[in-house]
Amino acid sequence: MSGPHVTHMTSGTYAPPAPARELTVPSTDDARLYVEVHGPQDAPAVVLSHGWTCSTAFWAAQIRELAGDHRVIVYDQRGHGRSPASPVCTTRALADDLEAVLAATLVDGEQALIAGHSMGGMTIMAAAERPRFRAHAAAVLLASTGSSRLVAEARVLPLREGPLRTRLSAGVLGSRAPLGPVTPLARRILKYGTMGARSTPEMVEACARIVHGCPTGARHAWSQVLASLDLDHGVRRLDMPTAVLHGTADRLVPPVHAHTLVAELPRCAGLTELPGAGHMTPVEEPERVTGRIRDLVSTYVTGAGEPAPQPIKEGA
Repeated sequence: MSGPHVTHMTSGTYAPPAPARELTVPSTDDARLYVEVHGPQDAPAVVLSHGWTCSTAFWAAQIRELAGDHRVIVYDQRGHGRSPASPVCTTRALADDLEAVLAATLVDGEQALIAGHSMGGMTIMAAAERPRFRAHAAAVLLASTGSSRLVAEARVLPLREGPLRTRLSAGVLGSRAPLGPVTPLARRILKYGTMGARSTPEMVEACARIVHGCPTGARHAWSQVLASLDLDHGVRRLDMPTAVLHGTADRLVPPVHAHTLVAELPRCAGLTELPGAGHMTPVEEPERVTGRIRDLVSTYVTGAGEPAPQPIKEGA
């Protein structure tokens, strides 16, 4: 399961399992989206939206653990993985694409947990007012994401907060330079910028293969969208139960964003903080992320109750 722009692990926890179904879904502007469906057709549905420079392979650990008793739907954002590049790169396009995937994979009236990591969470915020999204979203999980001020708050560069750090961060994150092959130096840089200190070599390798597999043009185009992102209004429209999950050592999207989301969400379903984890939480803490997804499905998709939201701090 590989192509010119699709790289991932081929064995172990982070090797993507074979899907039950593969689809090509057209979006509103005829962009073509690669979609996978895993697990039993009649199981409760989970939709997973990946982040910038990633692909469906980023969710491999969650798919592997959930697909036995959930229907897990994953897709490649336009220009990522097996979804071809599009000249249209906007938050509106992200919302269009998510709605197209929901229309193609869920029946009328069916509800799901919709989870997004990083840009995938921003996709959910962009879709917050869309009728189809609202009809299908029983609950939401926002992982390692933020709604605005992404470059200004980024701590990838060890500099004091201010205009200089913002300008240099924008240059680094928006670079048009190809990432090249995955080398020992590339792994060290990726780990420093996006992962916690306890990340294992396998975790770093899994992320490096995925990120380095993202086409340079798509990486740059979407970096420009993220640099000027303002989806604060979308957060306030997420009035379904919405949980937040974040790594305390996230340099790329620091924890200040998680606390802002918690304060602004109309129906926050709790904050899960993962001590020592960086930005790549589904890879760095696969059991905890998968466990949070299971909890949300059992409470809001298949369950009848809605417990009072409680902040959750998971131990190291």
